[in-house]
Amino acid sequence: MDKRLYKMMGVALAASLWLAPVSVQAAHIDFDRHSHESASQTAVHHERQTTAKAQQTAKAVQAEPSWYWLGSDDKYSKYFDPASVVITASVATDRGKVPTEIKVWTKTTYSYGGAQETLEAYGLNSKFPDPNQLAYSTAQLVIKPQYRTIQYAAEHFYNKNGEIIWSKADPKAVEKEINSQQFDEDFYAAAVDQAFHQNVEKERVTAKNRWLTVFDVTTTDGVRTHIKADTSTMRMHGENLVFWQWQETKDHSGQVREIKFLKMAVNLPQATEKAIAGKYWTPAEGWKSLEAAIDGQYRMVTPNSPEYKYIVELRHYVENNYAWVHRYSLE
Repeated sequence: MDKRLYKMMGVALAASLWLAPVSVQAAHIDFDRHSHESASQTAVHHERQTTAKAQQTAKAVQAEPSWYWLGSDDKYSKYFDPASVVITASVATDRGKVPTEIKVWTKTTYSYGGAQETLEAYGLNSKFPDPNQLAYSTAQLVIKPQYRTIQYAAEHFYNKNGEIIWSKADPKAVEKEINSQQFDEDFYAAAVDQAFHQNVEKERVTAKNRWLTVFDVTTTDGVRTHIKADTSTMRMHGENLVFWQWQETKDHSGQVREIKFLKMAVNLPQATEKAIAGKYWTPAEGWKSLEAAIDGQYRMVTPNSPEYKYIVELRHYVENNYAWVHRYSLE
């Protein structure tokens, strides 16, 4: 199922995330990609065309798939078909061919609550008012491991009898980057590990030391800022270490006052950093995008500043985990 969002709203939730930036399950939908059904004849015609095309692609996944269970919660269970993993593009390097595009079929089953959230987020709750009408879904993902992105090329919703009730095919679907807050993270890790004949992606995602503390400072008035870098997302692009980080600020009483979830690029030799994307949370406003505030400019971190520890910790990690941060590199 494409683009599930993890809802992290509310003071209680924010407090529970202190020093534990783990995925929070909710309706796993990307609202930017799926809009409500239009009443116009043009939209109806387009839906019929895409449904017909998607149903053709569904035949492949119905041909005796062997679903491997990846995980479950009270709303969703996730599976992938190892035999469906294929490498569709690669680049020749000094180390041999390196896959640059991977395709895989996935499956999601739903409880009543999971189906209800999914149908509402897809704008299909009026067409399927009873959540029991949606039993499971399949999807074909296109993965680019060098950039940790996925696309949903095809999606199919099924009832309990295995009949397709809704489909969509989109070979030019928008790419989405995988991080800790994406429902698709397990699908990504399983498919990449299968393609590269390894288990390192899954191991890093589930590792106890996945989150690396790179900054932890408390001011004289008791305000604490703590930053953890997600090592599962780390990879080197030239001199830049690119990764996602979770930053929390607490006041003197221990209450979370701000959370920032940021994609960072840190030039390790030059000790400069910049934010690429992200969002932030406050008790008063909840989650907001940081897109307007990100200027794309690097900021120097001086050696005599408290923040320089951040650079030192990242350098140490790269030195000690060279193979990991250069995995799938084409350089």
